[in-house]
Amino acid sequence: MQRILVTGGAGFLGASFVRHLMAETDAVVTVLDALTYAASPEALAGLPPERVSLVVGDVADPATVDPLVAAADAVVHYAAESHNDNALDDPRPFLDSNVVGTFTLLEAIRRHDTRLHHVSTDEVYGDLPLEGTERFTPSSPYRPSSPYSATKAASDLLVRAWVRSYGVRATISNCSNSYGPYQHVEKLIPRQITNVLCGERPRVYGSGAHVRDWIHADDHSSAVRAILERGRVGETYLIGADGERSNRAVVEAILELMGQPRDAYDHVPDRPGHDLRYAIDATRLRTELGWAPRHTSFEDGLAETIRWYRDHEGWWRDAKLAAEERYARQGR
Repeated sequence: MQRILVTGGAGFLGASFVRHLMAETDAVVTVLDALTYAASPEALAGLPPERVSLVVGDVADPATVDPLVAAADAVVHYAAESHNDNALDDPRPFLDSNVVGTFTLLEAIRRHDTRLHHVSTDEVYGDLPLEGTERFTPSSPYRPSSPYSATKAASDLLVRAWVRSYGVRATISNCSNSYGPYQHVEKLIPRQITNVLCGERPRVYGSGAHVRDWIHADDHSSAVRAILERGRVGETYLIGADGERSNRAVVEAILELMGQPRDAYDHVPDRPGHDLRYAIDATRLRTELGWAPRHTSFEDGLAETIRWYRDHEGWWRDAKLAAEERYARQGR
């Protein structure tokens, strides 16, 4: 698989994967990205131009997608609208990108018999009780709670149907919450880091008791590569690094690492339908493919991420202003 098409490859996780491929393989990569507000061509800056090319286009456009798939040995599908708050305000772009985009890609995959890996989220499984040790597994039932997770669940089901009905050579991964450099400032961790850097107090939805299972973007990328190279066609692999933390605990850790009082944050109205807890059982990925995360300390990874945002204000400053304007309109 020397020629890899990465959809959404200028977004946070897609660009992380492209950088991982450049460091760890000899692959030649084509990135297809619509360059929406959450994409950053700067995340691909400095990569060898003879190995990475960017095509600006829509994954839901067959005329754009088909020749790119035809020229690839494998496709890794990251392209998606992903921010829950935006989906609650206007779900239509999520249907267009996550459902129609995946359908369009699958039809090109079917025509050209190209290997596909589909990147998804643990949010398709709904949520778990705050108390207890239950975790999501590949056999957990789908119970999406939001317009975003419903569209990702739909895209997963499309992939599974195309595998069974048409013999498409595809795998799926459902990953826990990722963090790291180049993540858009609308997301929880970079929003709170940049709030502190701007002299503003972080904000926590509701009580802050909601639990997420965190993984560094570099570890997500290495897991996706392991699945692409060694995963069994038709299988679903869950990606997680045993990083369960409440949102309140994450914000308090950020404040402490940035030299602020741990309680220097405000509570804001909760998001409608806010899932309580996510937790990943990554046993299949670890035992079958031999994968393990490199960032085993969440606090160390968080400290590295804080340093990156502190050193790259020019990258996030304009996006921060736009994101906070949207949050202000939403009362969050």
